[in-house]
Amino acid sequence: MVEAAADQKPVSGLTSGEAQLRLKTSGPNLMPDTALHPLRMAFAKFWAPVPWMLEAAIALELILGKYVEAAIIAALLVFNAVLGFFQESRAQATLAALKSRLALSASVRRDNAWKTVAAAELVQGDVVKLSLGAVVAADVRITDGEVLLDQSMLTGESVPIEAGTGVQTYAGALVRRGEAVAEVMATGARTKFGRTAELVRSAHVKSSQEKAVFRVVRNLAACNGVIILLMVGYAYFLKMPIADIIPLALTAILASIPVALPATFTLASALGARALAKLGVLPTRLSAVDEAASMDVLCVDKTGTLTQNELTVTSVQPLPEFDEAQVLALAAMASSDGGQDPVDAAIRSAAAAHKTAETMRLIAFTAFDPANKRSEATFTDTNGAAQRVAKGAYSAIVSLAPVSVATATAAHDLESKGFRVLAVAAGSATVMKMVGLIALSDPARADSPGLVTALRALGVRTIMVTGDAAATAAIVAHTVGLDSAVCPAGPIPADVRPEQFSIYAGVLPEDKYKLVKSFQKSSHTVGMCGDGANDAPALRQAQIGIAVSTATDVAKSAAGMVLTKAGLAGIVAAVNEGRLTFQRILTYTLNSITKKIVQVLFLAVALIMTGHAILTPMLMVIIMITGDFLGMSLTTDHVRASATPNAWRIRNLTLAGALMGVGELLFCTAIFAYGKYVMHLDLNALRTLAFVVIVFGNQATTYNNRERKHLWASRPSGWVMISSGADILIATTLSVIGIAMTPLPIIVVLGMLAGAAVFAVLFDFVKEPAFRGLAVN
Repeated sequence: MVEAAADQKPVSGLTSGEAQLRLKTSGPNLMPDTALHPLRMAFAKFWAPVPWMLEAAIALELILGKYVEAAIIAALLVFNAVLGFFQESRAQATLAALKSRLALSASVRRDNAWKTVAAAELVQGDVVKLSLGAVVAADVRITDGEVLLDQSMLTGESVPIEAGTGVQTYAGALVRRGEAVAEVMATGARTKFGRTAELVRSAHVKSSQEKAVFRVVRNLAACNGVIILLMVGYAYFLKMPIADIIPLALTAILASIPVALPATFTLASALGARALAKLGVLPTRLSAVDEAASMDVLCVDKTGTLTQNELTVTSVQPLPEFDEAQVLALAAMASSDGGQDPVDAAIRSAAAAHKTAETMRLIAFTAFDPANKRSEATFTDTNGAAQRVAKGAYSAIVSLAPVSVATATAAHDLESKGFRVLAVAAGSATVMKMVGLIALSDPARADSPGLVTALRALGVRTIMVTGDAAATAAIVAHTVGLDSAVCPAGPIPADVRPEQFSIYAGVLPEDKYKLVKSFQKSSHTVGMCGDGANDAPALRQAQIGIAVSTATDVAKSAAGMVLTKAGLAGIVAAVNEGRLTFQRILTYTLNSITKKIVQVLFLAVALIMTGHAILTPMLMVIIMITGDFLGMSLTTDHVRASATPNAWRIRNLTLAGALMGVGELLFCTAIFAYGKYVMHLDLNALRTLAFVVIVFGNQATTYNNRERKHLWASRPSGWVMISSGADILIATTLSVIGIAMTPLPIIVVLGMLAGAAVFAVLFDFVKEPAFRGLAVN
């Protein structure tokens, strides 16, 4: 992407004083940092539905003077926040270490002398030197000289561009050949790609986790809120003192809070991230691990992502009397050795792989001249005779050597397919003949076809999105297995759907961003994989942005995952690991819905049966600590990844949780009724019995919920069994010894435990078909 401007005389540069004044006015030549401030990150952990409920409970406890209970709930709140903040901060710190630490510098003319300064100090009007291998540090207009610019990281164009006097180019381009002097036209956020940075800042999509937590809490609040209001109304009808009604309401509120749900999402994603790190994938946003499970569309950049971003000789078409090896050998004579010109490097590499028996010795070499678009060399052939060879654009070489209609047609066909076509002519100093044609392209990575095939098998549609030409994109698409329609040139339709086209070519950074948003509006979970600054807005907007290992720092900062190893295998690994993580989170969420429903309903049933609040706030806090937090061990459980993309079906999940909750309620009510009407336990003993039966009932439904099939279809993980044993042991110890409650005979406690085990096995025959019908998978 270069722009021509009217030729102007080269400027002499600024003085140091002028540069300092402009720097104060315009600011440094840097893009604004898009990372969240640590304080904002920390505050966000306390501003969400679950924290709000915990904060309300803390306020009620303080009003009642229950400072110990308030402190315990506050500790749970802080634990949730610290866990999430720590995991996200660690990921960001890892990314910072991964990014390049080299300070960019620029050669600038100040005070009539060339100096090297930090790129951040450049200002508009500075005169800079563009040298071989340097990165253009700002938007500039060339005033003198010729350079070959690689802008693939900015525009997606795979072929370098010749740029001379009057041509404007942009920050981030790489100088592959030549040297030039240029005037700085814009810096920082005012550069051509400053709007890309603005898109990155404005891009945002709520993660599926955020939406899932909000909808689960909303459903529980709506359901349990009605029950709590009815309980309070019934208590008032019974003429219970206000001093008893408030603790009843507080206990019910605590019973309905899925206190460890956010922490479990974070922990499960962190464990998934750790597993991915071993496979060469660094999740920089933990939500990306879960999003990978739901991804059903992956938009992939072409240059540098599906392709190697390295020109390679694709085809050689020798004319009669010559073979491929001879054409390449002659072309190599007219190619620079050891420079950064990607065309010359590709030809020399191909020539080295196709040895010829002829012996040629270089006499003189004339580098590529942008004016006549060719390079030349003089050499001696096997017979010692001096020969001349020229290599360059087809249009430039035909002026040196006549061509047949067939050769002209072949060159046109290659160009129409998106190849860069070079012609080679050789002969005496005065008479030359066409030797052959060489087609170059940026070839697909060896693992790109495998990626497309593997994702298709996993139910993920792959779509190529590139700034390159449609013809070039179509060649690569066919190579990697994307043979569907190409989106017509022009603006992308606002209501475009993923199944309509597989290739989008000639798109700008804002087009990629808009395309991702369009797919998201049609309820797709969209991934974006890229490597350049032009991919950054789409990487940030996508639910899962993936930057390849060779990506720019801008792309890595915008992405939710960074591949740390060469190749694309990490994408498939992310999908598979994400689906395992999703199943663990799904189990905990289902288990949490079950517990919260049964606990509130059981409080209501016990209130009706006894006329009293059967559990105190302290007993409910103990249940929260032992049940909710020990239940986080489900993040380590043995699960099966689904064959297709996952989705949060909150309605079905709530119905499944309600079914499990009603089943557990029947079990708890039966035990409670036995204790009251058969054993004739007093109120305090019934409180202990209620505490124990809830703990044991929760354990029973946990084993039902963890397995979508029958509970014996898979073995729980070691941590699940340990935490389950710990929960049972704590409840048994407290109830038998009588800590914070009236003691019960151990035989009664063990009898309830045996009853819970029988209930789990019998109820599993109801659960399995219900889960299948509700598509809980």
